Amino acid sequence: MNDILIYTTAWCPFCIRAKMLLDRKGATYTEIKVDEEPAKRVEMMQRSNRRTVPQIFFGDSHIGGCDELYSLERQSKLDALLA
Repeated sequence: MNDILIYTTAWCPFCIRAKMLLDRKGATYTEIKVDEEPAKRVEMMQRSNRRTVPQIFFGDSHIGGCDELYSLERQSKLDALLA
């Protein structure tokens, strides 16, 4: 399994939904709360070229945000990435 990294904020409903899906799948991930660590928001934007949260990485691969994560699930591709 790839290391999973998710950049979040505490108040973001999309972050909560993305984490719920990963939790339901039994995935272990590292969460970086950019509202608590502003320097990490800069890191997130440089890595993803996006300003919004969540931003999800599987290893070095940028998955995208919550919509992209759920799209992988609907296409039955998420389990293979988590394996």
